[in-house]
This record gives sequence, structure tokens and C-alpha cells, in this order.
Amino acid sequence: MGTREKRAEQEDLWVAHAELAEAPGHPFYQRLNELLEAARFDEFVEGRCAKFYAAKYGRPSLTPGIYIRARA
Repeated sequence: MGTREKRAEQEDLWVAHAELAEAPGHPFYQRLNELLEAARFDEFVEGRCAKFYAAKYGRPSLTPGIYIRARA
């Protein structure tokens, strides 16, 4: 263990999301999202699930389309 004067100062751990590298994505999921968008999947699922979502209670939920994609 050294003294404070001899220790190197630690760099910040914060990294802005804009500085992170972006992956191009996988062709399978790009095509899947195109097909789901063309079929208006999100609107369909939201309509089917609307009765299960409370209008004013708790935190806003994920939309059903995003939830289903995340579970796959």
C-alpha cells in the first residue's frame, strides 16, 4: 500500500452511451423485425393485451411487442 501522493488517480468509470460501439445486428433479427412491422404485429398484440394493462397504476410497462421480442 502506498501513500496517496504516489497512487495514480483512477479514471472515471462513466461512459456515455453515445461513445459505445454499435453492432450492426444479426440478419435474422433484422428480417424478423421487418416482417413483424409489415404485419403490424405490435398494434395487434397491444389490442389483444389491452385489458390486462391498468391505465394509471404503477410504473409504465413495456409494450407487449417489445416484451415478446425480449423473451424470445
